[in-house]
Amino acid sequence: MARTEISAGGVVYRKVEDRLEVQLIMDRYGKISLAKGKMEPGETVEETALREIEEETGIVGEIIAPVDIIKYKYINPVHGEVDKEVHYYLVEAKGGLLRPQVEEISGVSWYDPAEAWLKQEQGGYDNNDIIVRKALALLGIHV
Repeated sequence: MARTEISAGGVVYRKVEDRLEVQLIMDRYGKISLAKGKMEPGETVEETALREIEEETGIVGEIIAPVDIIKYKYINPVHGEVDKEVHYYLVEAKGGLLRPQVEEISGVSWYDPAEAWLKQEQGGYDNNDIIVRKALALLGIHV
């Protein structure tokens, strides 16, 4: 039986005056992605999402709504086949200072929603398309 691994993260946004901005990270492989990470013992998926966002990007957030769950399989060199489940949330930035956790990611930036969608389409992971699209829709932006 395959091992199950649960991760969580989010599509982080902020309001700057009358504009919305969406956070994207550049992962260590040079791909556009979203802050996320593995659940630790005793954590809820929501706690995991907020902790990982803060650790990877420096931003303290508040969960606004669930977005979706991505499921896939991968091969772990030690454990073999792993069933991976990643829970994503729409998260509003409430504080903190934007800074990448260089041990985990290459960079983190804020983007206009249309630019964020273009960056996701052109340089992101295909399975994150639905997550970014759904998160933007929750914000009233349809791409």
